[in-house]
Amino acid sequence: MSTRRLEEPSMTALTDESAARPEAVPRGGRWIDHWDPEDGEFWDRTGRRVAARNLIFSICTEHLGFCVWLLWSIAVLHLADNGTALSVGQTLWLTTVPNLVGALLRIPYTFGPARFGGRNWTVVSGLLLLIPCGLFVFAIANPGLPFWVLLLIAATTGLGGGNFASSMANIAHFYPASKQGLPLGLNAAGGNVGVSVTQLTMPPLIAAFGLIAVGWVWMPLILAAAAGAYFFMNNLTRASRSYTMAEMGRIAARPHTIVMAVLYIATFGSFIGYSFSFGVLIGNQFPEVDASHYIWIGALVGSAARPVGGWLADRFGGTAVTFWNFLGMGLGIVAVWGGVSTGAWALFLGAFLWVFASTGVGNGSTYKMIPAIFRTRAEARAAAAGRAARERAIELARREAAAAIGLISAVGALGGALIQQTFRISVERTGGIAPALIVLAAFYGLCLGLTWAVYMRRVRLGDRRMSLAEAGV
Repeated sequence: MSTRRLEEPSMTALTDESAARPEAVPRGGRWIDHWDPEDGEFWDRTGRRVAARNLIFSICTEHLGFCVWLLWSIAVLHLADNGTALSVGQTLWLTTVPNLVGALLRIPYTFGPARFGGRNWTVVSGLLLLIPCGLFVFAIANPGLPFWVLLLIAATTGLGGGNFASSMANIAHFYPASKQGLPLGLNAAGGNVGVSVTQLTMPPLIAAFGLIAVGWVWMPLILAAAAGAYFFMNNLTRASRSYTMAEMGRIAARPHTIVMAVLYIATFGSFIGYSFSFGVLIGNQFPEVDASHYIWIGALVGSAARPVGGWLADRFGGTAVTFWNFLGMGLGIVAVWGGVSTGAWALFLGAFLWVFASTGVGNGSTYKMIPAIFRTRAEARAAAAGRAARERAIELARREAAAAIGLISAVGALGGALIQQTFRISVERTGGIAPALIVLAAFYGLCLGLTWAVYMRRVRLGDRRMSLAEAGV
């Protein structure tokens, strides 16, 4: 095994003085055997640089995953011009199936970094994005394909949705618990903004080069991102033990996993559900407005707000930020309802952008909460144990939190489909979206109460009574 530590921008030999201190030690395949971000000296000397480099290339791959995931949401609007006539129901299926597949794939993708290594899985999951792009080109070049074939091809874009879970689970291992909010927020925002990039760039690309170009344009970028991950990312030995299905089942059944999944439905589920639906809602309520000029703004605002939520959570605690953010989301939905009821386009747009921003802040703060919750509970249980037992408990909590992130992200993405269906039912039965807005406002109120009851109310932690918010969650 090599006795050299990982440095930037190159590998340098350990000095006698530094050899006495643990370092990030690489071996074949860019594996790092020692990684201790909770050690402040280690973090300042080596960890911060290595973590930042892995974060950058993780963002690149995850961003392209979201771009590919949203391919058909825009392409369906131009299929008729390409010689493929579909009913409204068929069009909705072509946009819903990728959402559902992407959500379901987040569960097995969570196993990827632990089973194969974060760097290795990032390369593989990035290259897999070539499949939906290639099949998209094939579908557009053959406009007479049966609908079931189109549906299968559209389903493969769900591979892009799965990338999020593996990327977030992997990056969580690189950062100390107290500093995870901002990097996880940046990582997620880099992916989320792919929604806006797709919605903004595809229409002019289609106008200039035809629908088939939409499949080709991502391929060289995917290859470049995979190459970057291959050459510049790392695998962590500490995170390499794969989860068994039994372990995942126990983690999924934990009360805090369930509660955080509900909260994440309200944040990320809202973000992705609104992103898919925003253009339709504009067309339904304000038919005189050209939705194509505004459809991409919401996703961009929500993506940009996500690292802000992570930063605020690092500064004030994820629980406090999440609590007040749900209040803001509820008030925003009430303002959207005001714009709908009065026909005020400016109020509707401004209020909806406020809601989009709130979903981003909530996404960042809830992801800060997940690892902090698992760590805090582990420390409380091991408070009376020795140092070795405490360290083992914290390491187990870190692994469980990474698994929970994947599970919670899957449920949150499925929540986006539920929000889409809430709007669909509202429009079909009443002709408008006001009933859906009432349901959503009530849901955000429920999440506000749930956050207070579980994480702000004082409970017994170890031998003390405190709230998880007081414990730093």
